[in-house]
Amino acid sequence: MNVAGKKALVIGAARSGLASAKFLALHGATVALNDAKPIDQWSADALSLKDDGVGLLPGEVPSWLLDQIELVIISPGVPSKSIPIRYAERAGAEVIGEVELASRYLKGPIVAITGTNGKTTTTTLVGKLLQDAGIKTQVGGNIGTPLISLVESSHDDGWTVVEMSSFQLETIKEFHPSVSVVLNVTPNHMDRYESLTDYAAAKHRIFMNQGPGDVAILNADDEIVSSWASGLRAHSVGFSVKQELEEGLFLRGREIVSRTKDAEKTLMIRDEMKLRGLHNVENVLAGFATGLACGAAPNSMRETVKGFEAVEHRLEFVSEIDGVKFYNDSKATSVDATVKALEAFAEEAGKIVLILGGRGKKAPYAPLASLVRAKARQLILLGEDAETIAAELAGDVPIERAMDMKEVVAVSFQAAKPGDIVLLAPACASFDMFESFEHRGRTFKKEVQSLKHKVQTLSS
Repeated sequence: MNVAGKKALVIGAARSGLASAKFLALHGATVALNDAKPIDQWSADALSLKDDGVGLLPGEVPSWLLDQIELVIISPGVPSKSIPIRYAERAGAEVIGEVELASRYLKGPIVAITGTNGKTTTTTLVGKLLQDAGIKTQVGGNIGTPLISLVESSHDDGWTVVEMSSFQLETIKEFHPSVSVVLNVTPNHMDRYESLTDYAAAKHRIFMNQGPGDVAILNADDEIVSSWASGLRAHSVGFSVKQELEEGLFLRGREIVSRTKDAEKTLMIRDEMKLRGLHNVENVLAGFATGLACGAAPNSMRETVKGFEAVEHRLEFVSEIDGVKFYNDSKATSVDATVKALEAFAEEAGKIVLILGGRGKKAPYAPLASLVRAKARQLILLGEDAETIAAELAGDVPIERAMDMKEVVAVSFQAAKPGDIVLLAPACASFDMFESFEHRGRTFKKEVQSLKHKVQTLSS
């Protein structure tokens, strides 16, 4: 793809938008960067792009400019059906996302990983499995590093492992992963999609350019994902924690097993994993399947999994204060993710003080009810959707509200008893009070450490 001399518009001045604008300008395009925020609210990194020749355009994009634009790059948070984007398309511009732009320049094969839950853990794990096996590998996408930033470091003989959100998949056209992975599809982003079917259709786009020489790795236990296997051009490989598969990877008792037509091999014992929860066994199965598809040695992968610990903000142990353990699962931004977080502590003797709330995604909280009744001591609610959560889970356990994270941590500790767990697994997005789920998680960890210092000072 040659962008030299093209007039390009990048919509969204966040991480992927900034990387796209910089890349396009360096490759000779005339670039305008647009964001709905007033210019005085733009980041320093965004403002600095002016030095690279990028025009900065706050607010609404004028129609006269849209008439001239040849290429539009939209950030994942920008709805692909918004009026300016549709106008630009009708005027003849090509509209793609940052991932699609990057894929047209990347060298070497791609692993693409998506799913409602577990994407970041699995993507991080796959990157480490391949690197430890001596395979040249880089990791990016929705996980933090924009894919466009990895173009220069890509190699014909190296793999690029990409975490993909449904938003990013909406805007692909030629993006072609050699290995695709779909972990699960459960209700999420219902504030953006009209139905679960629409959301699932966005996820399904990951397969659109795969052919018979490619591999699609699918969760055989997920009703939606497993139904896709028979309709794919790529060779499908299933994984399961509930059933033995004729071909694929599965959990049998405590053994993680790989089975082909010709042979069966025990890859490792579940108890050797540091990751907790059955959902993380699914992630490990998907990781092993991906590693095998990319040529990683099973023994190398076993050693990597044995040492692999929770990724930040994913069931991350924070600290223990007077017998109460604090866990940060700020990445649990959907109800299903919170269900999995609660299930991960099913065998713990103590109760859970569960922190919920934030900006809801119009998904019901009812799936939490039975687990809350069985395991929770108290709910601490925070943020915009607190009243909705309280209404839907009323009567199951005591509920208390907090105004900010400092109060959340203090009230949670007061409610807990020695042996209990305080779990931040909000089931909501973070944008009502925080910049991101990372910001929310780090604020939680900071307040836990502050409380620990206070408790230790008082007891000394």
